[in-house]
Amino acid sequence: MAASETQGAAAGPEEYDASRVGCSLGNVGSEDSKDCILEPLSLPERPGGTTTLEGSPSVPCICCEEHFPVAEHDKLLKHMIIEHKIVIADVKLVTDFQRYILYWKKRFAEQPITDFCSVIRINSTAPLEEQDNYFLLCDVLPEDRILREELQKQRLKEILEQQQQERNDTHFHGICMFCTEEFLGNRSILLNHMAREHAFNIGLPDNIVNCREFLCTLQKKLDNLQCLYCEKTFRDKNTLKDHMRKKQHRRINPKNRDYDRFYVINYLELGKSWEEVQLEDDQELLDHQEEDWSDWEEHPVSAVCLFCEKQAERIEKLYIHMKDTHEFDLLKIKSELGLSFYQQVKLVNFIRRQVHQCRCYGCNAKFKSKADLRTHMEEAKHISLLPERKTWDQLEYYFPTYENDTLLCTLSDGESDPTGREQIEDVPIYSEDTSKLQALKQSSILNQLPLQECLKN
Repeated sequence: MAASETQGAAAGPEEYDASRVGCSLGNVGSEDSKDCILEPLSLPERPGGTTTLEGSPSVPCICCEEHFPVAEHDKLLKHMIIEHKIVIADVKLVTDFQRYILYWKKRFAEQPITDFCSVIRINSTAPLEEQDNYFLLCDVLPEDRILREELQKQRLKEILEQQQQERNDTHFHGICMFCTEEFLGNRSILLNHMAREHAFNIGLPDNIVNCREFLCTLQKKLDNLQCLYCEKTFRDKNTLKDHMRKKQHRRINPKNRDYDRFYVINYLELGKSWEEVQLEDDQELLDHQEEDWSDWEEHPVSAVCLFCEKQAERIEKLYIHMKDTHEFDLLKIKSELGLSFYQQVKLVNFIRRQVHQCRCYGCNAKFKSKADLRTHMEEAKHISLLPERKTWDQLEYYFPTYENDTLLCTLSDGESDPTGREQIEDVPIYSEDTSKLQALKQSSILNQLPLQECLKN
């Protein structure tokens, strides 16, 4: 199941009574042409992520120098429980076990283990000499939860890159498992052939990753005379083929978890298999009740200043910054010029374009860097010196200069187009009384329309 968001955080050592908690251990021109923007731009974002950890053929113990093969991490977990009394919760939800262990080995060398782990007291009702303490490392600790999420994101990125490479590969070579016909080109040719000619369908090619390893795994089972669906072993190939044909077992066993790593859907969300994702989709189709959005929490997104790299999650703070630091009052300009929402959009995109091109819109001078441009505009007081409306009120500035410009989403249109609003307010609209329908049919003004049309004709 997916890693749940845990309430609270383990800021320091906590003690748990194992007998009470039931804890289980072990789980244009030449100059202008240079100014043309020919690709989407993105505003700078705040850095994030975790430090990249170097891989190795073995995994070390968190507390000592013992090493264990990557494929045998169960032995490492057993060693840590017996020798160091350290328990890692929900190990199956750790996407990259090796990087996870290396990260915490480094952190345990920097700070005491009790700064990170909760303390589990064993046999708390027994005499003091029979009691013992174990250390639980789990995602209640925010640092551990963030680490697990970052490892999941990194794994998903690697899987998607691998899948895209396989989708574009035109040099794939494979042999059909049922008729030994060879195929060269894209992997989809072989998969479509087995689905069409032999009714053996393992899914859409675009949903599969590490396809070559997947096919080798299936071929190895067939070579061992093992049915792919029920996984029973037979005495010879002919018996196996007859069995798979008659029992309609030309498909893989959906309960075999070894196949999960070959499907991209199993990497999309931490700890969720394709079955759980499919059940959720089915539930959404069956559930016709109105969704409750009362607990919706919108994550704040930072908007960037028009003239520097200053970011603010609240647009009011950004307006104050531009007014105090750069003497540019966007709200005042909007009010004085009577700008509608779309005119504000064009003005913002125009200024973004000029600043990106290091060009002063006050005097049209060009500079080598944005810092030089900003110094010039502040000293010459050109920031508030907007050009004529016809310069920036152009159709081309309907399109964002930066595709992730959050400032555009915060512009207000509450006072826009007052003329149109007044015209709408001046038109009175009266509803007819529908309580007496028979009287309404006889007295309605609509009855006069056919009569007037007849008189005209």
